[in-house]
Amino acid sequence: MKPLSLMMSAFGPYADRVVIPFEKIGTDGLFLITGDTGAGKTTIFDAISYALYGEVSGSVRTVDTLRSDFAAPGTRTEVELVFSHCGKVYTVTRNPKYQRPKKNGTGVTTENADAVLRFPDGSAVSGSGRVTQEVIGLLGIDHRQFKQIAMIAQGEFLRLLLAENAERAAIFRRVFGTGVYLGVQKKLKEQELALKSRYDDEGRAL
Repeated sequence: MKPLSLMMSAFGPYADRVVIPFEKIGTDGLFLITGDTGAGKTTIFDAISYALYGEVSGSVRTVDTLRSDFAAPGTRTEVELVFSHCGKVYTVTRNPKYQRPKKNGTGVTTENADAVLRFPDGSAVSGSGRVTQEVIGLLGIDHRQFKQIAMIAQGEFLRLLLAENAERAAIFRRVFGTGVYLGVQKKLKEQELALKSRYDDEGRAL
């Protein structure tokens, strides 16, 4: 998964609409995000993670506090991530649950959490839970695994390096799509055991 563009609106410390054009910054898909403490670096990771999975990247901020305290009452809180995967471009838009002023009358009303994932062929799916499941199926990794291999700034990559061999192998197997080779390995092992058993039986019959 390579991020192409990230839009954040009334999200975290960003009161207005902010767009980060990753594809104009570089084409290798590896980005170093630097800045002073409190500049909003972690919020960028939170926004990418939230757009894909509906969860933040592991910072102290929680999903129910994503709306910016500095946003104008009528500004919508949402993130939109455009990314490429296997040569195809996808767009996911997601908003958290938050309070907003009523369009008619006074007082506030609740804007419920929602999400939309648009596919390269123009089709789309909506709903927070369904979009998350579609993303997991598309990328082959869940939120925890995504943080371990992509959110290096959060220290999750170290957890991957220190993980048990079986867990680390399972993650890499899903990322690189090598499950078919595991199946071949298992089949060959079964054939080996069957041939060995047959050989031992014939040996005892002599």
